[in-house]
Amino acid sequence: MKKLKQIYKDNIYSIMGTLVFHILLVCSFLLSEVRLKGEVKDEPVIIDFADLEKEEIEAPEPSDDQPAANLSRSNRAVNDAPSRDLPSSKDPFFNEEYQKEIAQAEKLVSDVNKQLSKKAPDIKKFEMPEETTEGINPDSIKNTIYSGESNIHYYLENRHHVRLPVPVYLAQGGGKITVDIWVSPAGKVIRAELRQTSSSGDPMLPEYARQAAERTVFNADKSAPSPQKGTITYTFVPQ
Repeated sequence: MKKLKQIYKDNIYSIMGTLVFHILLVCSFLLSEVRLKGEVKDEPVIIDFADLEKEEIEAPEPSDDQPAANLSRSNRAVNDAPSRDLPSSKDPFFNEEYQKEIAQAEKLVSDVNKQLSKKAPDIKKFEMPEETTEGINPDSIKNTIYSGESNIHYYLENRHHVRLPVPVYLAQGGGKITVDIWVSPAGKVIRAELRQTSSSGDPMLPEYARQAAERTVFNADKSAPSPQKGTITYTFVPQ
């Protein structure tokens, strides 16, 4: 027993040193394993979205073995949109309204063509008799001229006519036409404008009156306004 104690005392430090060495060795292995595990990283997963977009765009057309119901929902939504938003060509109301618009457009074109095909009446210089006052006393000249039931009445202050065309013989209808005139001091009508028109049966009455007014000549008066404004009224009776 004493020998064992003596051996223990002699070798205690060696045994403790061995144990400490082995403990440190085990701890170093454990630490190295933990460090290695901590440095392990998962490899990243890369997804190529370009391929997915290409597959979605280039969707296969339905075949006999693959029904149209297997197409993507986006394709079905695009194809269904026109039928929901636009009127169908098979809709009776749509067809009826469309036909009405076509008919109205054709009628409008036809009416325009008819109007264009009508020939406008030639505006020519109409021959008409004239009443003159040459050699007549100015005080005896009246400003109202009668030709049967028709008459011509003019107003130009302090002036009288020298030549007065009478267009009433051209009339095929009746009416009263008033023309505004502007007269120079020399007695010439330099401007004539239709002011009032009331006629029936002959659309040319305003033109007859305008031409007659333009050809009217009044006496010269150097003291008269330049121009002097007046009126001539023609009362037509059907001839």
